[in-house]
Amino acid sequence: MDSTGAATLHENEPHHSDIAHRLNWLRAGVLGANDGIVSVAAVVVGVAGVTTDSGPILVAGTAAVVGGAISMALGEYVSVSSQKDSQHALIEKERRELAEQPEEELEELAAIYQGKGLSADTARTVARELTAHDALGAHLSAELNIDETDIVSPWHAAIASAIAFLIGAILPMLAILLPPDNIRVPLTFVAVLVALAATGALGAWIGGGSKLKAAVRVVIGGALALIATFLIGNLLGASGIVA
Repeated sequence: MDSTGAATLHENEPHHSDIAHRLNWLRAGVLGANDGIVSVAAVVVGVAGVTTDSGPILVAGTAAVVGGAISMALGEYVSVSSQKDSQHALIEKERRELAEQPEEELEELAAIYQGKGLSADTARTVARELTAHDALGAHLSAELNIDETDIVSPWHAAIASAIAFLIGAILPMLAILLPPDNIRVPLTFVAVLVALAATGALGAWIGGGSKLKAAVRVVIGGALALIATFLIGNLLGASGIVA
């Protein structure tokens, strides 16, 4: 590869990495919205199976929206916090090893590049130059595939997850509350399943999978959830357990 090609590759790599990072966030947002659609729709459809009164449906739906958003945010915060703590521990361990045994770490880095196909002399030259430039960054990248500057914030992840859930939850709430009583349930079924097909296909497109298969899987799962909760609501209402 000539110097121009190498320079172009070097310039493009961060750009591609940034795109991949953004796509991962987008995919997580799509999945969060999908959760909001299914969970809130299941709750409001279940209540609609008991009563046509908008009051209980609104109360149950609002509780599902708020509780679900908080739960999603808390789960994401805990998960990302654990990941962040683990990454920081690994970074500090690598920093300590570099300070205490630099020669052994240099040999380890050279061995990694030699294992990737470089000759022993070339691998050692690469290891020395990378160490001179940024020893910690070189070892984190080669050994652990970690970028010290690219650690996700738990708060950002929690807020993004909650917002995604809320966006998804808007649809079933509007679909169940706005139409007349006699069509609100079937209209909610249709709106939710169409939205799930769209989010399933979008998630698959982002991940590079089959859009049709993903859409069908999500639609079937969502339909089962809606049918189950509606039937349970109907049974409870008919039995007199729920007045």
